[in-house]
Amino acid sequence: MLTAVQGEDPRKIPTEFALEQNYPNPFNPTTTITFAIPQTRTASPVSLDVYDVLGRSVATLVQDQLPGGVYRIRWEAGLLASGVYICQLHSGGTHLTQKMILMK
Repeated sequence: MLTAVQGEDPRKIPTEFALEQNYPNPFNPTTTITFAIPQTRTASPVSLDVYDVLGRSVATLVQDQLPGGVYRIRWEAGLLASGVYICQLHSGGTHLTQKMILMK
């Protein structure tokens, strides 16, 4: 489930893209991923994808038009094998990556 995070100061709208390290990491089997999208005049096309170490797509967590803000999504990976997974945030020409470790 994708959740918009309400900050303590609503004037603090992100000025750049960010993909934070998932928490907890390592995880079993659920983790939370937080990312930020800067404010623009219109919503930005955003995708948040997870890949295995061989580059195969294992999950698309977000594929939507999102306004600027900070977002949090919970990922359930219970059906996947233990190992390293790559989380990638794509929006326009921006691509950010974080490694995540699933340990069962």
